[in-house]
Formats: sequence, C-alpha cells, structure tokens
Amino acid sequence: MKLKNFTTQSEYLPLASVCIRPVAHAFRSAQNLTSSWKSLNYLGLPNYEEALGQYENFRKILEQTGGEILPMPQTGGLSLDCLYCRDASIATDHGMILCRMGKPARSGEPADHRTFYEAHGIPILGSIEAPGTLEGGDVAWLDTHTLAVGHTYRTNTSGIEQLRALLDPHGVAVITADLPHFRGPSDVFHLMSILSPVDRDLAVVYSPLMPIAFRNILLERGFTLVEVPEEEYDTLGCNVLALAPRKCLMAEGNPKTEAALKAAGAEVITYAGSEISLKGGGGPTCLTRPYLRQN
Repeated sequence: MKLKNFTTQSEYLPLASVCIRPVAHAFRSAQNLTSSWKSLNYLGLPNYEEALGQYENFRKILEQTGGEILPMPQTGGLSLDCLYCRDASIATDHGMILCRMGKPARSGEPADHRTFYEAHGIPILGSIEAPGTLEGGDVAWLDTHTLAVGHTYRTNTSGIEQLRALLDPHGVAVITADLPHFRGPSDVFHLMSILSPVDRDLAVVYSPLMPIAFRNILLERGFTLVEVPEEEYDTLGCNVLALAPRKCLMAEGNPKTEAALKAAGAEVITYAGSEISLKGGGGPTCLTRPYLRQN
C-alpha cells in the first residue's frame, strides 16, 4: 500500500488523499434527521439545509489543499453517524484495518468501508472481530512507527490486542491510553476528543481528561502541548485536523485555542460546524478518513 513519498501513518503531514462521506449521503433528508437524531444522542436536531451549506464550505477547504477527495456513497441501512467516517477504519501503510464499532447503531459501517476500499483498489490489512471493539476516533499516530490507542467505552481490551497483533509484524508500536468514565457509555468520548497531533512536536490536548502517564509520554517525545481551556472542550476545541504541519482546520467558536495555536506558529482555518460537527459531536478529524499524506 505504501507509495513512494507517501504514507498513511501520520496525523500531520500534507494531506494528499482523503475519504469523506458527504453530508447529503449521511443525513439523506430533513425527515431522516427528524426521526433519527434523538436515538443517536445528538445534542440537537441538525438543520438539513444549513448542514448542506456548512459541509460544502468544509469540502471546499479540503479541496484547496490540492489533495484527492474520495467521496463515499450513500448506503442504505447506515445511521447519521456514518458522516464521521474516520471511525469505521484505520489507515496504515500495510492496508486498511476495518474496525468493529462500539456504538451498536454504527455496526454496518465497517462492511461499507470494505466495499468502498475494494472498489477503489485500496488494500485491507485485516479487521477487528468479536468480542473486540475498536473505533478510529480512538487512534492517533504519534509518529510513523507509533500508534496511540484509547481504551474507552468504544474501544475495548480485545480490540486493542487485535490491533497490536495486526501491526506488530510491521514494526508499529501501539501505546494504550486508559481514558476515564467521564460522561459514561452514551457519550462520544474518543482519544481524539483530547488529543490532536498537528506537527511532529506539537499537539492540541485537553489535559484534565488525559491520563498522566500518557501525557508524560507526549512530553518525553518532545511534544509542545497546546492546552484547550475548559470552556472550549464541548465546542470541539481539541478536535483539530492538520492539513499539513501546523496548518490546522478546526470548528469556529474556539478563539482561545485558535490563538494558542497561532502563538505556536500554526496557521488556523475555521469552518462553521454547528450542524455538521457540534450537534453530532464530530469535528474535522471525525469528518475525514485520511488515506495518504505526503512525506
């Protein structure tokens, strides 16, 4: 799978190819939103027309990076959450890993990802099987040989062990971060809710929910930590997508985090995400499944 001058095993190198699920393919209609949002624990009913406009702006920002955009199709039987396409698979230089979702309503997404990857000639390394659960929002590359994984309500011990078994033969170290109960099983709480690497030595973090041992690992690896204030946690201040090293995309409404990133030498682009991000709890990293980044 690894192509010359490209890698999938990074969170911050220049984005070269990215899979997305257009909001029209995920939300489908205003009627579908009205009948589904409460059961999926959304914070509010997304406005369908506003969501379409916000997503078009989000997509244009991605297109301006010059990378390839791979839209995933509308598929029957998937929930609104398929919009957050990072969660159902993990990209590695040795093939995609298909997850097994910790949220039952999302159980059909990994098979849908398989169909999409096979249609595009994208190799598959393996898949997480029962009783394991693993979601892509719980993993983040710290460098090209080290993958961090959160032990959460969405990702269990068996899922982590299976992930390690798939990657160990390829020389990838898997570091586990045991995350707290916080708001319980129904909440969207992934590792990337509290960690977004945006350069080889810069990460956006929400330290109050970060395990001390894991935070120390970041510091020992030379990361400078941009701390998200408490008032910007729920507005997805910690969910930041690196389009390139220190070129950051984040939901608008997080001025303190934005200012801290700029003080650290980063460029920051913001998008309106009230309907496509805040109500469903999925920021720009969740809305994308990066496939290739340029070395």
